[in-house]
Amino acid sequence: MTQKTNDNLMKFDQQHIWHPYTSMTKPLPCYHVESANGVYLTLNDGTQIIDGMSSWWASIHGYNVPALNQAMQVQASKMSHVMFGGITHTPAINLCQKLVGITPAGLECVFLSDSGSVSVEVAMKMAIQYWHHQQPTKKKFITIRNGYHGDTFGAMSVCDPDNGMHELFTGFLAPQFFINAPSVKFDEPWQNSAIQDLADTLAENHQHIAAFILEPIVQGAGGMKFYHPEFLRQAKFLCERYDVLLIADEIATGFGRTGKLFACEHAEITPDIMCLGKGITGGYMTLAATLTTRHVAETISNGPSGVLMHGPTFMGNPLACAVANASIDLLMTSDWEQQVAGIEKQMQQALLPLTEHDNVTDARVLGSIGVIETARSIDLAKAQVVFVELGVWIRPFGKLLYIMPPYIISQAELETLCGVIKQVLDADIWVK
Repeated sequence: MTQKTNDNLMKFDQQHIWHPYTSMTKPLPCYHVESANGVYLTLNDGTQIIDGMSSWWASIHGYNVPALNQAMQVQASKMSHVMFGGITHTPAINLCQKLVGITPAGLECVFLSDSGSVSVEVAMKMAIQYWHHQQPTKKKFITIRNGYHGDTFGAMSVCDPDNGMHELFTGFLAPQFFINAPSVKFDEPWQNSAIQDLADTLAENHQHIAAFILEPIVQGAGGMKFYHPEFLRQAKFLCERYDVLLIADEIATGFGRTGKLFACEHAEITPDIMCLGKGITGGYMTLAATLTTRHVAETISNGPSGVLMHGPTFMGNPLACAVANASIDLLMTSDWEQQVAGIEKQMQQALLPLTEHDNVTDARVLGSIGVIETARSIDLAKAQVVFVELGVWIRPFGKLLYIMPPYIISQAELETLCGVIKQVLDADIWVK
């Protein structure tokens, strides 16, 4: 590709293509990726950068994975898509068998959709329909501050009310119940006072609450915070006590990211509904799943509507299901637990000492998630240029520098990522 051709492409991109959370009048820097392999993204000028983000948590095996490539090619030669209404196919059946087999015991019924946000919408619909003819007053949701569940309207209504998008969409988003975020960190001694806000809110409002939705153990885009598993255990107990369903949003945490196959395993609980996405296909295609218990599924199915009121066009897409099957097989036959444990140990050694830096207020690591919380807000445009110049792809936000690399990353590659984080703390990347 000539430089002129590339310049024309990038000019069109800048003027016509709206990227995530980006202004059309003041766009952020954008880099032209030509290919990807292993943990490296190759830019169109030949520059290679180490991906520290796993393409927003999804590419758990890295890029250009032979087993996943083959699965897609084989399936594409048969059929890439067929409607799921009144039709089924082997890739979807196999995928649902796998999901039922590896998720917490009791989750037996699977609804496939095409994105994480939609899986949350489906979960919320399940909860509303579950109570519709049993206790019609149960139409609200309770959730915790600093949470993030997606950008569609139902999902937005249970995202953080202060740092999310509530103000922009006031009057459109359904009002929900919010409680304080868990105050006890993952590795701190448990304090019973941390659950009191949830207990009090449920006691006072349970007759109006259909479900409690939360990200188990790790709050992702809302602050990259890790909380104590006991909070999740007691939340499950309180939900059962007050007849409130528990929805676990494992879109970001599922498939090994926290050191457990699913974050709920840290607390040894089974939610009533679980949302999955991101890593389900190893980052190859968009796909999501919402799993629930047979009791919830049968209650909905025996209700007035007789069906779950949802049906995406690309539900159960065979191509996506085929690559998801290959991704799960690859994960379950790999040494992912040792890989994640190794990543965790190396990041602990490299990142936790950075709390001594003047520009750092906290450093935390869980599984293959490493987080540096900074004292000042990061200028994303400045930071992105510096990171690429230093040979890595890290996309910070607010006061958070974080990485969640593919599980296949080598010690040397991870050392580079961590070293760059340390280096940029002294660079000019801060909001003036």
